[in-house]
Amino acid sequence: MPYREKKVEKLFYQIGEVAEMFSEPVSTIRFWEKEFDILRPKKNNKGNRLFMPEDLKNLKLIYHLLRERGMTLERAKKYLKTNRDDADYRLEIADTLRNIRAMLVDIRDEIK
Repeated sequence: MPYREKKVEKLFYQIGEVAEMFSEPVSTIRFWEKEFDILRPKKNNKGNRLFMPEDLKNLKLIYHLLRERGMTLERAKKYLKTNRDDADYRLEIADTLRNIRAMLVDIRDEIK
């Protein structure tokens, strides 16, 4: 397995960076912030949102429920309130499977 450097994680991410990570418009990230209680980015003196790694984890969970599993906003909110541990576990499994798939695709491409 080839050596891969670990990505450097920043302490804070601006909303534009976060929107780019999820391929969503900035307005969607702001909307999700208003709709979901688990998402509370810090704001600096100018009022700019600063997302911490924990916020990114919550955004990833929201993105997974809304975009990948196709839940409605209301259903996703209820699901997070009642099944937060299950949601985290399912997201972890999905991420692991995506990583395994990416690794297998890399191996396949090297063989060709």
